[in-house]
Amino acid sequence: MSVKKIAFILLTIAFIGCTHSQTQEQTSTTQPQEPVFAYGIRIDTFRIDTLTIQKGETLGGMLNRAGASAGQIAQVSLLKKEQFDTRNIQPGKTYCVLYPQHQQTDSVLTSVPAYLIYLPSIRETYIFDMRDSLIITHDVKPIRTEEHSAQAVIESSLWNAFTSQKLPIELVLRLSDIYAWTIDFFGLQKGDSVRVYYEMQYVDSTELGVGQVFAANFYHGGQWQEAFLYQPADSLQARFPDINGYFDGEGKSLRKAFLKAPLNYRRISSHFSYARKHPIFKTVRPHTGVDYAAPKGTPVVSIGDGTVIFKAYKGGGGNTVKIKHNATYTTAYLHLNGYAKDIQVGKHVKQGQVIGYVGSTGNSTGPHLDFRVWKNGTPVDPLKLQSPPATPVPDQLKNDFQQIVDDYRRHL
Repeated sequence: MSVKKIAFILLTIAFIGCTHSQTQEQTSTTQPQEPVFAYGIRIDTFRIDTLTIQKGETLGGMLNRAGASAGQIAQVSLLKKEQFDTRNIQPGKTYCVLYPQHQQTDSVLTSVPAYLIYLPSIRETYIFDMRDSLIITHDVKPIRTEEHSAQAVIESSLWNAFTSQKLPIELVLRLSDIYAWTIDFFGLQKGDSVRVYYEMQYVDSTELGVGQVFAANFYHGGQWQEAFLYQPADSLQARFPDINGYFDGEGKSLRKAFLKAPLNYRRISSHFSYARKHPIFKTVRPHTGVDYAAPKGTPVVSIGDGTVIFKAYKGGGGNTVKIKHNATYTTAYLHLNGYAKDIQVGKHVKQGQVIGYVGSTGNSTGPHLDFRVWKNGTPVDPLKLQSPPATPVPDQLKNDFQQIVDDYRRHL
Protein backbone atom coordinates (compact mmCIF):
# COMPACT_ATOMS: atom_id res chain seq x y z
CA MET A 1 0.00 0.00 0.00
CA SER A 2 1.41 3.42 -0.93
CA VAL A 3 2.44 6.04 1.59
CA LYS A 4 -0.31 8.32 0.35
CA LYS A 5 -2.88 5.60 0.97
CA ILE A 6 -1.65 5.08 4.54
CA ALA A 7 -1.84 8.83 5.12
CA PHE A 8 -5.39 8.84 3.83
CA ILE A 9 -6.35 6.10 6.30
CA LEU A 10 -5.00 7.99 9.29
CA LEU A 11 -6.37 11.33 8.23
CA THR A 12 -9.90 9.95 7.85
CA ILE A 13 -10.00 8.09 11.19
CA ALA A 14 -11.82 11.00 12.81
CA PHE A 15 -14.67 10.70 10.34
CA ILE A 16 -15.17 7.05 9.50
CA GLY A 17 -13.08 5.16 12.06
CA CYS A 18 -9.94 3.22 11.42
CA THR A 19 -9.79 1.26 8.17
CA HIS A 20 -7.98 -2.05 8.15
CA SER A 21 -4.59 -1.77 6.52
CA GLN A 22 -2.14 -4.47 5.52
CA THR A 23 1.50 -3.79 4.64
CA GLN A 24 2.25 -4.16 0.99
CA GLU A 25 5.34 -3.48 -1.04
CA GLN A 26 5.49 0.10 -2.24
CA THR A 27 5.54 0.73 -5.94
CA SER A 28 9.03 1.59 -7.05
CA THR A 29 9.53 5.13 -8.23
CA THR A 30 12.36 7.25 -9.32
CA GLN A 31 11.11 10.14 -7.21
CA PRO A 32 11.62 10.03 -3.42
CA GLN A 33 8.42 10.08 -1.37
CA GLU A 34 7.65 13.17 0.69
CA PRO A 35 7.31 12.52 4.45
CA VAL A 36 3.67 12.09 5.48
CA PHE A 37 2.45 13.31 8.88
CA ALA A 38 -0.80 12.83 10.80
CA TYR A 39 -1.52 13.58 14.45
CA GLY A 40 2.04 14.90 14.72
CA ILE A 41 3.47 11.49 13.72
CA ARG A 42 5.40 10.65 10.55
CA ILE A 43 3.09 7.78 9.67
CA ASP A 44 4.86 6.57 6.52
CA THR A 45 7.48 4.90 8.71
CA PHE A 46 4.95 2.60 10.44
CA ARG A 47 2.84 -0.44 9.73
CA ILE A 48 -0.77 0.21 10.67
CA ASP A 49 -3.20 -2.36 12.09
CA THR A 50 -6.82 -1.86 13.12
CA LEU A 51 -8.51 -3.58 16.06
CA THR A 52 -12.05 -3.44 17.44
CA ILE A 53 -12.76 -2.98 21.14
CA GLN A 54 -14.49 -6.04 22.59
CA LYS A 55 -17.28 -5.97 25.18
CA GLY A 56 -15.81 -5.56 28.66
CA GLU A 57 -12.32 -4.96 27.32
CA THR A 58 -10.01 -2.71 29.32
CA LEU A 59 -7.22 -0.44 28.11
CA GLY A 60 -4.76 -3.07 29.27
CA GLY A 61 -6.63 -5.68 27.23
CA MET A 62 -6.53 -3.44 24.17
CA LEU A 63 -2.76 -3.05 24.51
CA ASN A 64 -2.32 -6.76 25.12
CA ARG A 65 -4.11 -7.67 21.89
CA ALA A 66 -2.03 -5.05 20.11
CA GLY A 67 1.12 -6.91 21.18
CA ALA A 68 2.32 -4.42 23.78
CA SER A 69 5.09 -5.53 26.12
CA ALA A 70 4.50 -6.31 29.78
CA GLY A 71 6.25 -3.07 30.66
CA GLN A 72 3.99 -1.02 28.40
CA ILE A 73 0.85 -2.62 29.84
CA ALA A 74 2.08 -2.13 33.41
CA GLN A 75 2.20 1.63 32.84
CA VAL A 76 -1.55 1.67 32.29
CA SER A 77 -2.17 1.08 36.01
CA LEU A 78 -0.32 4.33 36.74
CA LEU A 79 -2.68 6.46 34.66
CA LYS A 80 -4.75 9.11 36.39
CA LYS A 81 -8.40 9.72 35.50
CA GLU A 82 -7.61 13.16 34.11
CA GLN A 83 -5.14 11.55 31.71
CA PHE A 84 -7.60 8.98 30.39
CA ASP A 85 -11.05 8.12 31.73
CA THR A 86 -11.58 4.40 31.14
CA ARG A 87 -15.32 5.10 30.74
CA ASN A 88 -14.38 6.42 27.29
CA ILE A 89 -13.66 2.85 26.17
CA GLN A 90 -16.66 1.93 24.02
CA PRO A 91 -17.21 -1.62 22.70
CA GLY A 92 -17.41 -1.72 18.92
CA LYS A 93 -15.17 1.30 18.41
CA THR A 94 -11.93 0.76 16.49
CA TYR A 95 -8.41 1.87 17.30
CA CYS A 96 -5.25 1.95 15.22
CA VAL A 97 -1.88 0.55 16.27
CA LEU A 98 1.36 1.78 14.70
CA TYR A 99 4.36 -0.59 14.56
CA PRO A 100 7.87 0.58 13.61
CA GLN A 101 9.30 -0.83 10.39
CA HIS A 102 12.64 -0.58 8.61
CA GLN A 103 12.97 2.54 6.49
CA GLN A 104 15.04 0.88 3.73
CA THR A 105 13.76 -2.70 3.39
CA ASP A 106 10.26 -2.06 4.69
CA SER A 107 10.59 -5.20 6.81
CA VAL A 108 9.06 -5.27 10.30
CA LEU A 109 11.73 -5.03 12.99
CA THR A 110 9.46 -5.55 15.98
CA SER A 111 5.88 -6.48 16.82
CA VAL A 112 5.85 -4.16 19.84
CA PRO A 113 3.66 -1.12 19.09
CA ALA A 114 4.94 2.42 19.18
CA TYR A 115 1.60 4.25 19.16
CA LEU A 116 -2.07 3.52 19.78
CA ILE A 117 -4.57 6.00 18.32
CA TYR A 118 -8.13 5.95 19.64
CA LEU A 119 -11.01 8.23 18.60
CA PRO A 120 -14.06 7.79 20.87
CA SER A 121 -15.92 10.48 18.92
CA ILE A 122 -15.55 12.61 15.84
CA ARG A 123 -14.10 15.42 17.97
CA GLU A 124 -11.77 13.52 20.30
CA THR A 125 -8.41 11.88 19.67
CA TYR A 126 -6.26 10.01 22.20
CA ILE A 127 -2.70 9.26 21.14
CA PHE A 128 -0.81 6.79 23.34
CA ASP A 129 2.93 7.18 22.76
CA MET A 130 4.51 3.95 24.03
CA ARG A 131 8.04 4.31 22.66
CA ASP A 132 9.44 4.98 26.13
CA SER A 133 7.37 5.90 29.16
CA LEU A 134 3.66 6.08 28.34
CA ILE A 135 2.61 9.56 27.21
CA ILE A 136 -1.02 10.39 26.37
CA THR A 137 -2.03 13.30 24.17
CA HIS A 138 -5.71 14.27 24.20
CA ASP A 139 -6.98 16.52 21.43
CA VAL A 140 -10.51 17.92 21.14
CA LYS A 141 -11.37 19.57 17.86
CA PRO A 142 -13.40 22.80 18.06
CA ILE A 143 -16.98 23.02 16.84
CA ARG A 144 -17.55 25.44 14.00
CA THR A 145 -21.01 26.93 13.51
CA GLU A 146 -22.83 28.41 10.53
CA GLU A 147 -26.13 30.29 10.69
CA HIS A 148 -28.88 29.44 8.21
CA SER A 149 -32.38 30.60 7.36
CA ALA A 150 -34.93 28.32 5.72
CA GLN A 151 -38.62 28.06 4.99
CA ALA A 152 -40.94 25.24 3.98
CA VAL A 153 -44.56 24.93 2.88
CA ILE A 154 -46.47 21.85 3.97
CA GLU A 155 -48.08 19.74 1.25
CA SER A 156 -48.52 16.49 3.17
CA SER A 157 -46.43 16.66 6.37
CA LEU A 158 -43.74 18.78 7.98
CA TRP A 159 -41.34 15.85 7.65
CA ASN A 160 -41.87 15.61 3.89
CA ALA A 161 -41.65 19.39 3.49
CA PHE A 162 -38.18 19.41 5.08
CA THR A 163 -37.05 16.27 3.27
CA SER A 164 -38.00 17.64 -0.14
CA GLN A 165 -35.78 20.68 0.46
CA LYS A 166 -32.98 18.62 2.00
CA LEU A 167 -33.28 20.51 5.26
CA PRO A 168 -32.08 18.83 8.49
CA ILE A 169 -34.76 16.45 9.75
CA GLU A 170 -33.56 17.23 13.27
CA LEU A 171 -35.21 20.62 12.81
CA VAL A 172 -38.63 18.94 12.67
CA LEU A 173 -38.06 17.44 16.12
CA ARG A 174 -36.74 20.71 17.51
CA LEU A 175 -39.71 22.67 16.18
CA SER A 176 -42.14 20.15 17.65
CA ASP A 177 -40.53 20.76 21.05
CA ILE A 178 -40.55 24.55 20.68
CA TYR A 179 -44.22 24.65 19.67
CA ALA A 180 -45.33 21.69 21.81
CA TRP A 181 -47.65 23.88 23.89
CA THR A 182 -49.09 26.03 21.11
CA ILE A 183 -49.40 23.97 17.90
CA ASP A 184 -50.91 20.53 17.42
CA PHE A 185 -48.40 18.91 15.05
CA PHE A 186 -50.85 16.09 14.35
CA GLY A 187 -53.32 18.65 13.00
CA LEU A 188 -51.12 20.45 10.47
CA GLN A 189 -52.87 21.23 7.19
CA LYS A 190 -51.79 21.61 3.57
CA GLY A 191 -50.68 25.20 3.08
CA ASP A 192 -49.30 25.63 6.59
CA SER A 193 -45.73 26.89 6.51
CA VAL A 194 -42.73 27.63 8.69
CA ARG A 195 -39.71 29.89 8.62
CA VAL A 196 -36.73 29.10 10.82
CA TYR A 197 -33.40 30.69 11.69
CA TYR A 198 -30.88 28.24 13.15
CA GLU A 199 -27.25 27.20 13.32
CA MET A 200 -25.49 24.10 12.03
CA GLN A 201 -22.48 22.62 13.81
CA TYR A 202 -19.40 21.20 12.09
CA VAL A 203 -16.10 19.57 13.00
CA ASP A 204 -13.70 20.38 10.18
CA SER A 205 -15.92 19.76 7.14
CA THR A 206 -18.07 17.09 8.79
CA GLU A 207 -21.62 18.06 9.78
CA LEU A 208 -22.53 17.35 13.42
CA GLY A 209 -26.13 18.51 13.33
CA VAL A 210 -28.40 21.36 14.38
CA GLY A 211 -27.16 23.63 17.15
CA GLN A 212 -29.34 26.44 18.47
CA VAL A 213 -32.68 27.23 16.88
CA PHE A 214 -32.77 31.00 17.31
CA ALA A 215 -36.19 31.84 15.93
CA ALA A 216 -39.13 30.46 14.00
CA ASN A 217 -42.45 31.63 12.64
CA PHE A 218 -45.17 29.02 12.05
CA TYR A 219 -48.28 29.62 9.97
CA HIS A 220 -51.10 27.35 11.17
CA GLY A 221 -54.83 27.74 11.60
CA GLY A 222 -54.85 31.00 9.66
CA GLN A 223 -52.35 32.81 11.88
CA TRP A 224 -48.62 33.14 12.47
CA GLN A 225 -46.98 31.99 15.72
CA GLU A 226 -43.55 33.49 16.39
CA ALA A 227 -40.94 31.87 18.63
CA PHE A 228 -37.74 33.59 19.76
CA LEU A 229 -34.99 32.07 21.85
CA TYR A 230 -34.11 34.39 24.72
CA GLN A 231 -31.86 34.13 27.74
CA PRO A 232 -30.62 37.13 29.72
CA ALA A 233 -26.93 37.92 29.86
CA ASP A 234 -24.86 35.90 32.34
CA SER A 235 -24.79 38.81 34.78
CA LEU A 236 -28.62 38.81 34.96
CA GLN A 237 -29.38 35.08 35.02
CA ALA A 238 -29.26 34.85 38.82
CA ARG A 239 -32.01 37.50 39.04
CA PHE A 240 -34.15 35.97 36.29
CA PRO A 241 -33.65 32.18 36.47
CA ASP A 242 -37.01 31.38 34.80
CA ILE A 243 -36.32 33.52 31.73
CA ASN A 244 -34.70 30.94 29.51
CA GLY A 245 -36.54 29.53 26.54
CA TYR A 246 -38.84 30.54 23.69
CA PHE A 247 -41.16 33.54 23.76
CA ASP A 248 -43.55 35.18 21.32
CA GLY A 249 -43.01 38.69 20.00
CA GLU A 250 -44.62 40.22 23.08
CA GLY A 251 -42.39 38.32 25.50
CA LYS A 252 -44.95 35.71 26.55
CA SER A 253 -43.58 32.24 27.15
CA LEU A 254 -44.54 29.55 24.63
CA ARG A 255 -44.62 27.08 27.50
CA LYS A 256 -47.81 26.79 29.51
CA ALA A 257 -48.12 25.78 33.12
CA PHE A 258 -50.46 22.95 34.16
CA LEU A 259 -53.29 23.44 36.61
CA LYS A 260 -52.47 22.07 40.06
CA ALA A 261 -55.58 19.84 40.08
CA PRO A 262 -58.31 18.93 37.55
CA LEU A 263 -61.25 19.63 39.92
CA ASN A 264 -62.42 21.11 43.20
CA TYR A 265 -62.09 18.21 45.61
CA ARG A 266 -62.79 17.53 49.27
CA ARG A 267 -59.79 15.37 50.03
CA ILE A 268 -57.19 13.03 48.52
CA SER A 269 -58.36 9.53 49.29
CA SER A 270 -55.42 7.64 47.77
CA HIS A 271 -51.89 8.62 46.75
CA PHE A 272 -49.51 7.50 43.99
CA SER A 273 -47.97 4.13 44.88
CA TYR A 274 -46.50 1.01 43.32
CA ALA A 275 -47.72 -1.09 46.26
CA ARG A 276 -51.22 -0.08 47.35
CA LYS A 277 -53.73 -2.48 48.87
CA HIS A 278 -56.72 -2.35 46.57
CA PRO A 279 -59.87 -1.30 48.51
CA ILE A 280 -62.05 -3.83 46.66
CA PHE A 281 -59.82 -6.80 45.79
CA LYS A 282 -57.63 -6.53 48.94
CA THR A 283 -54.51 -7.33 46.89
CA VAL A 284 -51.33 -5.26 46.68
CA ARG A 285 -50.96 -3.69 43.24
CA PRO A 286 -49.63 -0.45 41.70
CA HIS A 287 -51.82 2.63 41.78
CA THR A 288 -50.04 5.12 39.54
CA GLY A 289 -52.45 7.97 40.09
CA VAL A 290 -54.09 10.17 42.72
CA ASP A 291 -57.69 9.67 43.88
CA TYR A 292 -59.61 12.89 44.56
CA ALA A 293 -62.79 12.35 46.61
CA ALA A 294 -65.57 14.67 45.41
CA PRO A 295 -69.37 14.61 45.08
CA LYS A 296 -70.88 12.87 42.09
CA GLY A 297 -71.30 15.30 39.19
CA THR A 298 -68.39 17.57 40.17
CA PRO A 299 -66.94 19.02 36.91
CA VAL A 300 -63.54 17.64 35.86
CA VAL A 301 -61.33 19.86 33.69
CA SER A 302 -58.23 19.31 31.58
CA ILE A 303 -55.11 20.55 33.38
CA GLY A 304 -53.70 21.90 30.10
CA ASP A 305 -54.27 22.33 26.39
CA GLY A 306 -54.21 19.07 24.44
CA THR A 307 -55.96 16.56 22.20
CA VAL A 308 -58.36 13.84 23.33
CA ILE A 309 -56.84 10.49 22.34
CA PHE A 310 -59.19 8.15 24.27
CA LYS A 311 -62.81 8.32 25.40
CA ALA A 312 -64.52 5.10 26.38
CA TYR A 313 -65.41 2.70 29.18
CA LYS A 314 -62.17 0.98 30.16
CA GLY A 315 -62.55 -1.97 32.54
CA GLY A 316 -61.82 -1.14 36.16
CA GLY A 317 -61.23 2.50 35.25
CA GLY A 318 -64.79 2.96 34.11
CA ASN A 319 -65.57 5.93 31.90
CA THR A 320 -62.16 7.36 30.98
CA VAL A 321 -60.82 10.33 29.05
CA LYS A 322 -57.17 10.49 28.03
CA ILE A 323 -55.52 13.69 26.76
CA LYS A 324 -52.18 14.12 25.01
CA HIS A 325 -50.81 17.57 25.85
CA ASN A 326 -47.61 17.44 23.81
CA ALA A 327 -44.79 15.06 22.93
CA THR A 328 -43.92 14.76 26.65
CA TYR A 329 -47.08 14.79 28.78
CA THR A 330 -50.30 12.77 28.72
CA THR A 331 -53.06 12.74 31.36
CA ALA A 332 -56.04 10.46 32.09
CA TYR A 333 -59.28 10.98 34.05
CA LEU A 334 -60.96 7.78 35.32
CA HIS A 335 -64.30 6.66 36.91
CA LEU A 336 -66.24 9.52 35.29
CA ASN A 337 -70.03 9.55 35.65
CA GLY A 338 -70.32 11.03 32.17
CA TYR A 339 -68.55 13.09 29.53
CA ALA A 340 -68.87 16.77 28.75
CA LYS A 341 -70.62 17.81 25.54
CA ASP A 342 -68.53 17.57 22.34
CA ILE A 343 -65.72 15.62 23.98
CA GLN A 344 -64.63 13.18 21.28
CA VAL A 345 -61.39 11.49 20.21
CA GLY A 346 -59.40 13.98 18.13
CA LYS A 347 -61.03 16.99 19.81
CA HIS A 348 -58.66 19.76 20.91
CA VAL A 349 -59.38 20.97 24.44
CA LYS A 350 -58.21 24.04 26.29
CA GLN A 351 -56.74 24.28 29.77
CA GLY A 352 -59.59 24.43 32.29
CA GLN A 353 -62.18 23.08 29.83
CA VAL A 354 -64.69 20.66 31.35
CA ILE A 355 -64.21 17.16 29.94
CA GLY A 356 -66.42 15.11 32.28
CA TYR A 357 -67.97 14.70 35.72
CA VAL A 358 -66.99 12.81 38.84
CA GLY A 359 -68.58 9.40 39.14
CA SER A 360 -68.02 5.88 40.47
CA THR A 361 -67.94 3.78 37.29
CA GLY A 362 -65.67 0.74 37.01
CA ASN A 363 -64.07 -0.72 40.14
CA SER A 364 -64.86 1.99 42.67
CA THR A 365 -66.08 2.21 46.27
CA GLY A 366 -67.56 5.68 45.87
CA PRO A 367 -67.52 8.89 43.83
CA HIS A 368 -63.98 10.06 43.10
CA LEU A 369 -61.61 10.98 40.26
CA ASP A 370 -58.59 8.79 39.61
CA PHE A 371 -56.18 11.23 37.92
CA ARG A 372 -53.03 9.98 36.14
CA VAL A 373 -50.05 11.59 34.42
CA TRP A 374 -47.40 10.15 32.11
CA LYS A 375 -44.13 11.86 31.21
CA ASN A 376 -42.48 10.36 28.13
CA GLY A 377 -44.66 7.28 28.60
CA THR A 378 -43.69 6.72 32.25
CA PRO A 379 -46.21 7.24 35.10
CA VAL A 380 -45.35 10.15 37.40
CA ASP A 381 -46.91 11.30 40.65
CA PRO A 382 -49.39 14.09 39.76
CA LEU A 383 -48.71 15.77 43.10
CA LYS A 384 -45.01 16.02 42.24
CA LEU A 385 -45.51 17.16 38.66
CA GLN A 386 -43.03 19.90 37.81
CA SER A 387 -45.08 22.18 35.64
CA PRO A 388 -43.00 24.04 33.04
CA PRO A 389 -42.45 27.69 33.98
CA ALA A 390 -44.48 30.16 31.99
CA THR A 391 -42.96 33.41 33.24
CA PRO A 392 -43.06 36.21 30.63
CA VAL A 393 -40.10 38.48 29.91
CA PRO A 394 -40.15 41.09 32.73
CA ASP A 395 -40.28 44.81 32.02
CA GLN A 396 -36.64 45.23 33.11
CA LEU A 397 -35.54 43.05 30.17
CA LYS A 398 -38.00 44.24 27.52
CA ASN A 399 -35.55 46.58 25.73
CA ASP A 400 -32.88 43.88 25.50
CA PHE A 401 -35.47 41.32 24.40
CA GLN A 402 -36.87 43.64 21.73
CA GLN A 403 -33.44 44.22 20.20
CA ILE A 404 -32.91 40.48 19.86
CA VAL A 405 -36.40 39.96 18.41
CA ASP A 406 -35.82 42.69 15.80
CA ASP A 407 -32.56 41.05 14.74
CA TYR A 408 -34.13 37.58 14.53
CA ARG A 409 -37.05 38.90 12.48
CA ARG A 410 -34.62 40.26 9.88
CA HIS A 411 -33.17 36.76 9.50
CA LEU A 412 -36.64 35.23 9.16
